[in-house]
Amino acid sequence: MVPVVPTTLSPAAIDAAPELRDWRYLLGRLETTYRCGTFGAAGRLAAAIADAADGSGHHPDLDLRYPDVLHVALTTHAAGAETTDLDAALAVTIGELAATAAARCEPVAAQGYEIAVDAMDIDAVRPFWEAVLGYRPLQRRPGGPVNLVDPARLGPVVWFQQMDEPRPGRNRIHVDVTVAHDVAAARVEAALAAGGVLVSDADARSWWVLADVEGNEVCICTWLDRD
Repeated sequence: MVPVVPTTLSPAAIDAAPELRDWRYLLGRLETTYRCGTFGAAGRLAAAIADAADGSGHHPDLDLRYPDVLHVALTTHAAGAETTDLDAALAVTIGELAATAAARCEPVAAQGYEIAVDAMDIDAVRPFWEAVLGYRPLQRRPGGPVNLVDPARLGPVVWFQQMDEPRPGRNRIHVDVTVAHDVAAARVEAALAAGGVLVSDADARSWWVLADVEGNEVCICTWLDRD
């Protein structure tokens, strides 16, 4: 039997697909969140999704939280942790199961976190972070950057930003918060209203650089307008 080669889907294609309107693309994943009414109902929906995943031979990450929340994330590890047609097909099935269970979908609740470390010599710095976090390296594409990921897929990705010279007076570790593209502007506005400072919007809508009143930086990120 010839193995099926999954087809990678672009974020724009995902956003344009009506059958995926209850899902959002974040950091190589399709994600959504369901409110199920009770913790037991969320557990039963998780079990139904698990059975469907076993039947399809393709599996999501499920996160069940009190009081009634089920978060679902889909990615294709065989395709370098990218989103493919396998994820889209299972997402449609999951949506049908959720509708049968009368679960309420909250797609814009999805968000992901990354930690960025500025480094002059990435190869010298990365092994320390790999050891201290118990993470493993991941290179999605040949010739691409090597990030560090939690083997349990629970903690944030750590990536390394190449610097030509140190940046005195600025922090060298910052947090990237990736949100659903349709709530990014509101998130930025809320941060500014809470006392934040806009450092740069030169790369908006891909990311906005913000800082707190003491200069500690964070980026609000989306998939939009990226090469």
